[in-house]
Formats: sequence, C-alpha cells, structure tokens
Amino acid sequence: MSRPRPTPPVLDIDALLKDPELKVVVTCGSGGVGKTTTAAAMALRAAEGGRLVVVLTIDPARRLAQSLGLTELDNTPRRVDGISGDGALLAMMLDMKRTFDEVVAAHTSPEKAQQVFDNPFYQSLSASFAGTQEYMAMEKLSQLRKQLVENGHWDLIVVDTPPSRSALDFLDAPQRLGRFLDGRMIRLLTAPARAGGNGLLKVVSASFGVFTRVLTKILGNDLLGNVSSFVASLETMFGGFRERAELTYELLKAPGTAFVVVASPEPDALREASFFVERLQDEQMPLAGVILNRVRQAAGGLSAQRAAAAAERLGEVSPPTSASQLATAALEIQVELATAAQHDRSMIGRFTAAHPDVAQCVVPALPSDVHDLDGLRRVGDALGTI
Repeated sequence: MSRPRPTPPVLDIDALLKDPELKVVVTCGSGGVGKTTTAAAMALRAAEGGRLVVVLTIDPARRLAQSLGLTELDNTPRRVDGISGDGALLAMMLDMKRTFDEVVAAHTSPEKAQQVFDNPFYQSLSASFAGTQEYMAMEKLSQLRKQLVENGHWDLIVVDTPPSRSALDFLDAPQRLGRFLDGRMIRLLTAPARAGGNGLLKVVSASFGVFTRVLTKILGNDLLGNVSSFVASLETMFGGFRERAELTYELLKAPGTAFVVVASPEPDALREASFFVERLQDEQMPLAGVILNRVRQAAGGLSAQRAAAAAERLGEVSPPTSASQLATAALEIQVELATAAQHDRSMIGRFTAAHPDVAQCVVPALPSDVHDLDGLRRVGDALGTI
C-alpha cells in the first residue's frame, strides 16, 4: 500500500504582501521559470493593495521594463503609471557601474573621485570584475533600505535576482569583500605605493608575473601604476562599505525580510529550487516558501488513460462522421493536457517529499505570455488564490 504524499504548508502571498512588517522580498530561481514576471506581479499586487513599492531587478534582461510598460529601466526608480488604488509602484534595474560610482563619490572628495573614475583599472573593475555585481547589489539594497527608513518614499522593496545560482552570491559579498581588502595581494600592492613606488616591480615578481602580463595586455602598459594608485585609495573610497554590506546581510536575516523561490515543475528548475531552499536554510535566511509557476492543469476530471481509450473507441466508428472526428480530436487534446498535468503533479510531489515543511503556492500556466500590467494582474490573481 503506497504511503500518502505529504501536504506542504500553504504560501499565502496576499498575507505576506499585506504584512506591514514586511519590508524586503527577495525572489530567486533558475532561468525560464517566470521569476522576473512573478516579482513584478507581486510588486504590482502589493502596490494596488495600498503599499508603496519599489521593485529592483538585478537581472540585466529587459523583461521587467516591458511588462511594466516602461521604455527603459536604469539605476533610478521610475514610477509606473496605471496603478489603481492608493499605493504606488516604482521600478529600477541595477546599473553596476553607476552604483560603484555612487560609492566612490559618497566617500571621497570630488577631485579624488574624478581621479578614481579616470583610472583604467577602476573602469575595468567597475564594469566587469568578477563579484562586482554582487557587491553593488548589496550596496543598492542598502541604499534603498536607508531611503525607506529615512524618507518613506516606499515601504516595500522587491528584489528580482539574476536567473542562476549566482543569484545568492550577494549573500557572500561581505565576507568576500573582507577577504579582498585584507588579502595578501592587496597588502603587497599597497606596500609599494606607501614605500615610494619603485618597489612595486620587485614586490610583484615571479609570483605575479603571469597575472601581470595577462592584465597588462588587457589594460595597457601602465597597469601596475594604475592598480597601485587605485588600491591605495581603497580604504578611503570604501570607508564603511564592508560594514554596510555586513549590516545589509544581517538585515536580510532579520524579521521584515522574506525570500521566495520561484520554480516551474521541470526537473532542472526544481533541482535549482532545492539548491536555493537548502542554501537559504543553511544561511538561516527567512524563507517564506516556493512559488511553483506555470503548472499545467487538465480541463475536467477525465484522465489521460480514459480519454485515450474513448478516442480509440471513437476511431473504430465506421464510417466516421464529422461529429466523431471532432470528438476524437478533442479527446486527443485532453490526453495531451492530462498527461502534462500528471507530469507536473508528479514533479511537484517529488519536490514536496524532499522538502515537506517548505510552504508552496501553485500558479497555473497562463494561455499566453505576460507583456503588460493586465497580464501581471492575472499572475497576481493566481498568486493570491489559495
């Protein structure tokens, strides 16, 4: 006798979004599961429920702007028109370089900031250096949270993370930044600047020869001088950046923050969802639950097996009539729908068995893609249906 499948707790999205103590929602998930659309739908639903919401996407794709009816998104929150009710919705997309520039400008003099901006090593670092996006995501979230507290332009921040496992890399940003600033290479590079400059080539000798030659080809012959000049400004430039990153990390663990994992009922997406769930639990982050998106459902209660049998019997009618042919086609469609729905239920059942205590919200697949506010409202209605 088979054991009954566990029934997971219900993720009540409306109750979550209406909670006045909730200040930050972070969505994460793999690509292709509708995460950005889900984040926008939650932000819109909260705004039309009376909250003042800003939605921040770290994903560089343009899907959020398109669904909100905006021609573009940038590092400045832009108001979304067409919101009903007393709330408001603003949207923005993380601009890694602009956020880095803001950090520099805020923690040094205008003259020193311009020197940093003109430094070729900084230009490369701020645009593409590994980990910069995660640092700047923490910085931007810190800025938004500070503005929430100080001026009340919004009372809820919804964060749409990149569609990959790196979505949670920003959780490591404080520790990685600390290791970077305290690391041996930084100490080696700053020592010659303090000693007078010429010692740099002696310090960066055999150990860094290959590293130096590669970066020199990329950044030019003045690489070492640029790096030394840039690194010498780090402590002044970053000031309390590490401390703010650590405070933001603690904020993400505190009451008032909720992580929501978005997945579709496919093996790869659910495997990624399991990774996110386990990582968040290991980090003791406040996981609200999992949204299972685009779940296919069959019309009526006719199973795939019964529909296939009925279609086979109709196919034996001789001579075939237009009515029997039409009924056969309808039954064949039902077979496809019921088979897909059965597959999705099976996938969700496996996930539930692995994570029985994680709350779930099931969102049925929509007949068409979401391109506008009305489409986001349909997704929001599905999210709000328990």
